[in-house]
Amino acid sequence: MKAKITDDLKIKVVNGKKFKLKNYSPNYNAGYHSEKIIKSKLESYKEDISRLQDKLFAQNKHAVLLVLQAIDASGKDSCIKHVLSGINPQGVQVVGFKQPSAEELDHDFLWRTNKVLPGKGKIGVFNRSYYEEVLVTKVHPEFILNQNLPGVNTINNIDEKFWENRYRSINEMERHLVKNGTIIIKIFLNMGKDEQRVRLLERTTDPSKNWKFKLADLKERKLWNQYQKVYQEMIENTSTKHAPWHIIPADNQWVSRVIVGDILLETLESLNLQYPILTKADKLLLEQGRKELEAETITGVK
Repeated sequence: MKAKITDDLKIKVVNGKKFKLKNYSPNYNAGYHSEKIIKSKLESYKEDISRLQDKLFAQNKHAVLLVLQAIDASGKDSCIKHVLSGINPQGVQVVGFKQPSAEELDHDFLWRTNKVLPGKGKIGVFNRSYYEEVLVTKVHPEFILNQNLPGVNTINNIDEKFWENRYRSINEMERHLVKNGTIIIKIFLNMGKDEQRVRLLERTTDPSKNWKFKLADLKERKLWNQYQKVYQEMIENTSTKHAPWHIIPADNQWVSRVIVGDILLETLESLNLQYPILTKADKLLLEQGRKELEAETITGVK
């Protein structure tokens, strides 16, 4: 029997302390070879996800939070589009996070994401997340100064203890969410530097993608090694048993999409979702309602 994707040690990270990003290949295909087969399987996954999401919504006991993190051009938007299209919009919410607003900077670093967490019965997707606060801010510590934190007056005040406290805050928050019924799926789309070059070049030559190109992406690309280092440190410090990271190979976008679909489907299946069972009193009311409706005279009015 083929091992489940969620148990694939080349994808799932349970013990962050033993994690090494360099050991995870952006080209790994997890057993998926044919694009035709991948697309067919993804369509079947979407049907099953939609069916289970309906039960998740009806049962109203769990929420699912899908966290997507990646460097520029890794395919976060298209992954969301291809995996979640066809699902009842009433049960799904997608939130993207960019540069913090003045209001957001006036609160703690978890506030802007906590206020839009999915409620019970829903699948929430974070396109970027609170993890930006230990990624981009770690590469650009000057951004932290905008948060007006006590005791942080210069970047010299932002030491290892500062980042350790942020990792701890994130882990404690995620543990609290899990204990209260939120299932957290953390995805890092692991794309190689050469593939990013190809995709950024495509944005300069394909008219339908010109709008996506930003010179700022090239500036961040020059910091590639620094970003790899902070991703390594982030996953090392925040991949836990209750909220593990999944390192998804992203050089082939169809492979990354089907793996994310696989993980989401397996997660929903693990919840043993069922439609609510009616009590004896509810069944009596249901029967009463049925009889009333059947007794109505059909008017024939169009």
